[in-house]
Amino acid sequence: MTNTVRIIPLGGVGSVGKNMTAIEYEDTIVVIDCGLMFPEDEMVGVDLVLPDIRYLLERKDKVAAIVLTHGHEDHIGALPYLLPMLDVPVYGTPLTMGFVRAKLREHRLQNKAELHTVVPGEVTRLGPLSFEYIRVTHSIPDSVATAVHTPVGTILHTGDYKFDPTPVDGRTTDEAKLAELGKDGVLALLSDCVRVESPGWTPSEREVGEAFDRVFGQAQGRVIITTFASNISRVQQAITTGYRHGRVAAVVGRSMENNTTVASELGYFAVPDGALRPIDEVNSLPFRRALFITTGSQGEPNSVLSRIASGDHRQLQLEPGDTVIFSASPVPGNEEAVSRTINRLFKQGATVIYGRQELVHVSGHASVDELKRMITLTRPRFAVPLHGDYRHMALYARVAQEAGIPRERILIPDLGTVIEFDDRGHGAIVGQVPAGPLFVDGISVGEVDHVILRDRRMLSRDGIFVVVAALEQETGRVVAGPDILTRGFVDPRDARELLDGARERVRAVCEAHAHGLSDWSFLHQKIRDALGPYLYEMTGRRPMIMPLILEV
Repeated sequence: MTNTVRIIPLGGVGSVGKNMTAIEYEDTIVVIDCGLMFPEDEMVGVDLVLPDIRYLLERKDKVAAIVLTHGHEDHIGALPYLLPMLDVPVYGTPLTMGFVRAKLREHRLQNKAELHTVVPGEVTRLGPLSFEYIRVTHSIPDSVATAVHTPVGTILHTGDYKFDPTPVDGRTTDEAKLAELGKDGVLALLSDCVRVESPGWTPSEREVGEAFDRVFGQAQGRVIITTFASNISRVQQAITTGYRHGRVAAVVGRSMENNTTVASELGYFAVPDGALRPIDEVNSLPFRRALFITTGSQGEPNSVLSRIASGDHRQLQLEPGDTVIFSASPVPGNEEAVSRTINRLFKQGATVIYGRQELVHVSGHASVDELKRMITLTRPRFAVPLHGDYRHMALYARVAQEAGIPRERILIPDLGTVIEFDDRGHGAIVGQVPAGPLFVDGISVGEVDHVILRDRRMLSRDGIFVVVAALEQETGRVVAGPDILTRGFVDPRDARELLDGARERVRAVCEAHAHGLSDWSFLHQKIRDALGPYLYEMTGRRPMIMPLILEV
């Protein structure tokens, strides 16, 4: 009988975000990462998108732990919502676990989770599986790849990585360890692939500091930098560079304040004395000495930068001559929100630096030559792309082939795909488990489904058309109405002929079908059938039609 290990991506494939991968061997399941994704435009009213963990909940007694690769939201953000359902220990590096503790404290879960801190080089034994942590460079300190040693072979999950020769903290990717794993034998490489469209090597984080230096040297007024709250290295570079130019910094935004506090307490954040002060103190300085580092790089409606751009931030108002730096690239789906924010900033007279005007942002992900470098070092038998849209995964297959992996040993998964490897060196996609998005809407998790989203999209696109009529119970005769209420469809004052025609059709349907009727849902559907084609013919729109029939 052959031994097998199963790899099941429950998030992070086919889209960028909500990363989660299950590693399963016999009666043990360990989950790598537990991230969220921000909603796409068509997800009307949805606040967050989480991985669907039905497969894990049905095997809850087998789930041994969650192992985290680093502290970005798309890798840890779902923990407050999903961890209470699974009730398992969580393992991660010091900074990652610092962010997790702060997040769980915010959700009042700090005493309900078993948290374990690990360091690169350490090995965690979870049943028959051993997890070895390998230092990698990313856009957040304390990132690791994870080598999962199984009875079948070693599975290497890269996490998010790049080969940065000059990271801010000086901790480069541990290429020697990766090469050692390759020498010993890697059965499968599960690789980050989101930057596969970029040739060459991703620029070093140090180059952002050089760009900041140029911008600060030219700025005459205040400087406002926006970046991800978790990008501790970027925040540190901004403060240090600003200090060299005589500027004093304030971090603005709850998540950024929390993260810098956690990073400072753990020794991952060091700036010159006096370089970082409260916002009120920095506000009182001459403009040429002020630096503000804010949240809002993704155009989030309630973020600090969005409120500044709209002119309704309590402590920060833009002045002509201010310079605003977008030190982040838009996450897929956020491009329009970022563009609107940039336009509003320009309208208020600010100088806005974004995109390719200056190298004020570099990715934390590997470009093509780095992806090949990972394959060359680790020499895997199989390659499986993770963390990317489908186009990224398809392009990664080409890159992996160029690096020497035969196409039949490159397995491209969908959400819920079951990939099975055995101890004879075989690997294949063998099945599918339920996997999709889990929506957070307000305080509810999972209560919003695709039917509700469809209705919301219909309402937002074509509005609602409500028909109210009172019928005599015995005869079905219309004794009041039909009255019509519309919202988001037409202005009743300008559509009297349309509404009169609708009333006539409703009255005709009632007279034809309501006599002696006991199932009023039948009449509701007949009204929809009569009004739908009529309204579309007259307006080209399909509002949601809601009949409300009263019996008297």
